[in-house]
Amino acid sequence: MKLTVNGTSHVVDVEEDMPLLWVLRDELGITGPKYGCGIAQCGACTVHVDGIAVRSCQLAAGDVSGDITTIEGLGTPAVLHAVQEAWIDLQVAQCGYCQAGQIMQAASFLDLNPTPTDDQIDAAMSGNLCRCGSYPRIRAAVKSAATKLKGV
Repeated sequence: MKLTVNGTSHVVDVEEDMPLLWVLRDELGITGPKYGCGIAQCGACTVHVDGIAVRSCQLAAGDVSGDITTIEGLGTPAVLHAVQEAWIDLQVAQCGYCQAGQIMQAASFLDLNPTPTDDQIDAAMSGNLCRCGSYPRIRAAVKSAATKLKGV
């Protein structure tokens, strides 16, 4: 099977029903997406497929059609994505376990809705759980990133 992850083509020899999360982590050594629940309810495994946030723990690798982006491919160390910058600027992370998934969800959401309200942010981010409870900082970071992305 051929997958394009973070702009690089990979050929992997796995069963088509293997969850994308395990292909990324175990076969390709990409550890940004995390295992949280295994039932697509926590968001720790969130990646983009053609820019849309998906839960990689429940997406079979054989069902992927499109480019995959993980947190490692969202920005570069030299040029972070606006969401990554906002997360750092507002010190969102506490333990950090959920943050890659949170950032990937937020980046996809802002591509679809560049001027969100607080209620829209809360709804879009509600599928990403944070055991540390940093939800107010997450909302603030999404709002900050939206402003940066608009160039204001």
